[in-house]
Amino acid sequence: MSHAPGFQTAHIGLGGNLDDPVRHVCQALEELARLPNTRLLACSSLYRTAPVGKLDQPDFVNAVAMLDTALSPRELLQELLALEARHGRVRGELSGPRTLDLDLLLLGDRVIREPGLEVPHARMHQRAFVLLPLAEVSPHAVIPGRGSVADLAARVADQGVIRID
Repeated sequence: MSHAPGFQTAHIGLGGNLDDPVRHVCQALEELARLPNTRLLACSSLYRTAPVGKLDQPDFVNAVAMLDTALSPRELLQELLALEARHGRVRGELSGPRTLDLDLLLLGDRVIREPGLEVPHARMHQRAFVLLPLAEVSPHAVIPGRGSVADLAARVADQGVIRID
């Protein structure tokens, strides 16, 4: 894929399970398209996912967006956190319920390990709710150090993630 100078492909995971999660995820996709110096290239179908870790909560709705962005990794992260906050995201318990969760999954083939910013996103290679929608929008994507998204998605296809749209 060719980019304008200074642009790179970013993959964003979206999810939520409170207060009409389909609405939150769909609105967030529209808002991602309006980020500065960013274009929305593709978005996956929506997927219904049983909770992982903390099980006594509603099912999640998940999706993945593919962006072309000139934002720096840190700027993009700040935009994602601000968007979550506008949707009422409260950071409470790990793996707990939330209105909206936005994760920077991949940023081209970059590997970033900084306080508060890890790309590729940790554990994404083990999670069907990330890999199945990611494979839908970027079937040839590679997770640096882990392998192809298609191969990884095939390994977790039994995790009970159901396409809903």
